Order: sequence, then C-alpha cells, then structure tokens
Amino acid sequence: MLPGTVRQRLLELTQAGTPVSAYVYDGAVAAERARELRTALPEWAAVYYAVKANSFPGIVEALAPHVDGFEVASCSELELAAPAKPVTGGTPIPVVAAGPAKSVPVLTALVRAGVEAINAESLLELHRISRIAVGEGVRARVALRVNPASIPVTGSLHMGGVPAQFGVAEPDVPEVLREALRLPGLDVIGFHIHAASNNLDAEAHAAYLRWCVEWSVRTAQENGVDLRHVDIGGGIGVAFEGEKPFDIVRFGELACQVDVPAGVKVVLEPGRFLVADCGWYAAEVTDVKQSYGEAFVVLRGGINHFQLPTSWDIVHNIAVLPVDNWTEDCHRPAAENTRVTVVGELCTPEDTLLRDVHVDRVRAGDLVVFPYAGSYGWEFAMHRFLGHPVADRLLV
Repeated sequence: MLPGTVRQRLLELTQAGTPVSAYVYDGAVAAERARELRTALPEWAAVYYAVKANSFPGIVEALAPHVDGFEVASCSELELAAPAKPVTGGTPIPVVAAGPAKSVPVLTALVRAGVEAINAESLLELHRISRIAVGEGVRARVALRVNPASIPVTGSLHMGGVPAQFGVAEPDVPEVLREALRLPGLDVIGFHIHAASNNLDAEAHAAYLRWCVEWSVRTAQENGVDLRHVDIGGGIGVAFEGEKPFDIVRFGELACQVDVPAGVKVVLEPGRFLVADCGWYAAEVTDVKQSYGEAFVVLRGGINHFQLPTSWDIVHNIAVLPVDNWTEDCHRPAAENTRVTVVGELCTPEDTLLRDVHVDRVRAGDLVVFPYAGSYGWEFAMHRFLGHPVADRLLV
C-alpha cells in the first residue's frame, strides 16, 4: 500500500528518537497528475494550480513546469507563486487571485505584481482595485466572479443560485459591469464562475465547462465586455474507496468539442485533484487502549496536524507501518485482527480521525499512515490548539 520511497523515508524518521508526526510528499506524483490533465486539454485551456491545496514550496516547484500558472488567495501565496513562473517584458505574471474579502494591502500587492487576473467579488472591490491601479499608474486586469442563478447541468455539481459570500449574484451582473467598465483603473477581461466541487463525473464537468463558456460569451456580448478570460474554477474530484476516479481522457475529449472564441483563454483551477495523492500523513502510535470493549489507537498528532478526515467526514484507508525498535522496558500494547478507533493527542473528543476501522495489527511505536493527504492536510490543520509541535513536512 505504501510506495517504497515513502516507507523508507518514514522508517528513517523513526531512528531519530523522537515521536514521529510528519507529512511526506512526492513531487513527481503531483507533476504527473498535472501532465495528464494538461495533455488531455485543448490549447485554449490553461491549468492554474490552486496553491491553497498544498503550499509546500517543494510541491509548488515540482508543479511549476507542468502547469500554466497558479491561483492564489493571499500575499504569502502570491510570494510563493510569482517566482515559480517568472516572466519578462511587462507580461502579466501567470497568477489569478481569488477570495471573498481581499483587503486593500492584498489588492495592492496583486496590482503591483501585475497578476493576470484579479477575480473581483463585489462592486466595492472593483472600486478599490481601480483606485489602487490609478495610484500605481496602471490598469488592473479583472474578472468578475459570478454566482449564477442556476447551472442546467446534471451530475455531481454544486449548483449556484443560493445566497453566498462569493461573487456577484447573476441578476446584479449587468449593473455591476456597467459601473466596472467606467472605472479608469480596470481592464475587465471576463468572468470567474466557481460552482463545481469534488466532481467525479467527467461528462458533467465537461458540460459545466461548456455552460460557463457559453454563458460568458453571451453575457460579454450583451454588456460590452471584450471577453478574453473565462475561469471555471476547480472542482475536479478525488476518488476514495468504492468511487470511480475522474476520467481525464474523456473530459479532454469532450472539452475539445466546446466552441471557444479565438483569443479567449479558459482557466481551470485544480488544487486537490493535482496533489491529493502526492502526500502521506504519518503519526506514531503512542498507545493502544481498551475502553469498555472498544480499542483506541492514540497518535502523536491528530486534528492539530490532519483535520480533513474529521471536518469532511472522509473515511481514509490507513496503512500500519511496523516499527520494531521498541526500547521501553514494559509491555507493548497492541490490537490484532479487530476494529479500532484512531484518535489524536488533543484534549477533546473531536480529535478522532477514524472510527471503527479494521486493522490486522497495530502496536504502540508503530506508524499509522494516511494516504491522499497531499491536499488540505498541513494547511487545513489546527496547528496552535494545545501548542504541540506542528507536523514536519518532507519530500522523498
């Protein structure tokens, strides 16, 4: 279940004499996933990695040659992404920026950096961007983020049309565009529509892409926008046990059938899809306990390191990596051929990563390893709760 390189790296960590709690990443896995998606798509499509999924510098560097750019949501992500794909000659840096509450300092940094598109969330944000750009003597490229009234596509998609802090409600788009086109510091280049999430249906996702393009073309024509940019967000799903993986080849075949006007770039912002399977979270078993007939595997770690299974109710497969250098002069507790609940080190019952899962054998001192931990793992965790050391992050 564990790749040999990952197993070797984790066993090396056990020799240090301190309890192990670490993420191990393989940048080559992420790079291959990006190559597969990029190869399947037509020339008018661009793959921009959503840095929020995994901001470890080694992963960003591994992906940089195989993606067209990056999506960022903070100054720190911008500082990480901008040098990864340098440009010359006044060309916009291949970065798009998102977020529902961009502060003036964040917007200022984005304008000064010369990003390819700021996905504007509101009329007030458009005014702020214009004021900053005029002060800097430039015009900022913006795409209006839209909350569509509905998306007439079946499949595993999160539809629009519900109240949200994200974007401009579709009925308000014409009025917002009229004002945006009058603002002196803006170059309105298109639209951002991020209405899909964790979609495993390639045909539905291709239909969603088609709908986003057709809606954008029509809305641009109706409102006098020189359309050059359509950002459909991320939303490609990650398959867990019993689920059918997203069919990249089929998605690419159907995407090639979409009629995209000349000069229009269609941006996809995958994050989790590119990096989920490039990471493993490993934590040392500090104890194996019995309580009223139930076995608990207690880890050096938990939701302060890996919160995703608890927050998203994901049932991960786990691997138990045996560690034989037990040095304590006492009984070594174990659970064998039974069901266990895997918990962490925090003083709360919320710190439960897995419930009622079968293990062949797990002992104090072994490592419990979670696959598919390359996205929303370290970045999503509650690092400061109780003040335990944060998990290490390492590359194989």
